[in-house]
Amino acid sequence: MSEMNKQVTEEQKELVKIPLRTSIAYGCGAAGGNIMSTLLASFLLSYYTDTAGMAAAAIGTMFIVCRLLDGVTDLLMGGIVDRTNTKLGKCRPWILVSAPLMFLGIVLILHVPDTTQGGKLLYAYLTYIFLNCIVYTILGISHTSLLARMTRDSKARNTTSTVSSILNNLSGLVIGSMITVLQLNFGWTITSVILGALSCALILIPGIFCHEVVGMSEMEKKQQAPMKEQLPAVLRNRYFWISLLIGAVTLFVNANAIAAQIYYCNVVLQDPAYMSVLMAVGQAPGVLILFVMPWFVNRYSKRNFMTIGGVLMVIGFALCGMAGMNRALLLTGIIIRAVGIGPMFAGGYAFCADAADYGEWKFGIRSEGMMAASQSIGAKVGIGLGSACTAWILAAVNYVHGQVSDAVVSAIRFDFGWLGAIGSAVLIVLVLFMDVEKYLPEIRRSLGTAKD
Repeated sequence: MSEMNKQVTEEQKELVKIPLRTSIAYGCGAAGGNIMSTLLASFLLSYYTDTAGMAAAAIGTMFIVCRLLDGVTDLLMGGIVDRTNTKLGKCRPWILVSAPLMFLGIVLILHVPDTTQGGKLLYAYLTYIFLNCIVYTILGISHTSLLARMTRDSKARNTTSTVSSILNNLSGLVIGSMITVLQLNFGWTITSVILGALSCALILIPGIFCHEVVGMSEMEKKQQAPMKEQLPAVLRNRYFWISLLIGAVTLFVNANAIAAQIYYCNVVLQDPAYMSVLMAVGQAPGVLILFVMPWFVNRYSKRNFMTIGGVLMVIGFALCGMAGMNRALLLTGIIIRAVGIGPMFAGGYAFCADAADYGEWKFGIRSEGMMAASQSIGAKVGIGLGSACTAWILAAVNYVHGQVSDAVVSAIRFDFGWLGAIGSAVLIVLVLFMDVEKYLPEIRRSLGTAKD
């Protein structure tokens, strides 16, 4: 049998279905990572300013400075994943490594020592870099890459991505509601241990129970391109950049709204306990809409589904901007934006796997790890900018914990609503440029993975 025929045979074997139990196992990794994301996006800024007594402006600057390091570590980790060859595959070993490190990082970040402002800020920098730039990078790159290596079947990827997003949203729903209760009753020390242990346990599941299929043949292992060839090929892939921007803007509007939400409850509504209600309402609708995603995207497209989501996000954020003390209008806006943002998260991960196929077809180099870096960089840039934006807006109006002014109330209302509507409009434009799906039939024929 010729080398070309052997390759076609191997690639046809990689066009496998993913059992539901495996999709659930994969989604547990996303749920574990979202514990950290929810903590950082929703509560870390408030912990730094209101519990550790640190300046909001300094923390906002820290969030941005660390983003510069993120871009480097994400690309490096993408290259490391692509160059990893073990019996478990490229991705699973790194997922297993990230689990105990996640536990350690979550515990450390919520233990700012009672020292000088300079000492607190140094500790915050070190622990934030460790957790976000190193640990989350290892998890994010390896977990996102894993989806592209579990099968070449785009429909199976769409379904698995949807299941993963459902579990991701459920994690945010449960954890977001639970953190406030845990912190008020047990303090940050016990809360950090509980969150770290849960995150570690969930992350271990895909590392143990998911299996890599794509690229596991000895022939493909020997054909790995060096980093100096992989990086230029990935950077020439326009969908790398579009995927990065979609991830960044999605996480920006989400992280910014969630970071502002705790201040909205404390300052605008003057009801801190209402945070649990908003966290629950802000997650549940996003879970429900995802159940229709596999049917919709397989019948139409991910891009159409995400565009509809973007329109709903604009409407939902606008209603939040108009709500003020009107809780009925506020809840309506949060529900609508939650329905809209669900497709953005699910579609983004599935698009990343499609973009890896496109890169292999267009440039002859397959790089799941470095393509996954687009999602990881985008997610962390978005979370960092979203949290920093809230911090800077608060600093601009001289926010001081316990003091309320009209300027502070207006700034928080704008941050919580209208800024998200603007970001969502930008997101719609970006999604319209993500047209990689039109190439998939030709890609499957060219790579020998079209179904008979």
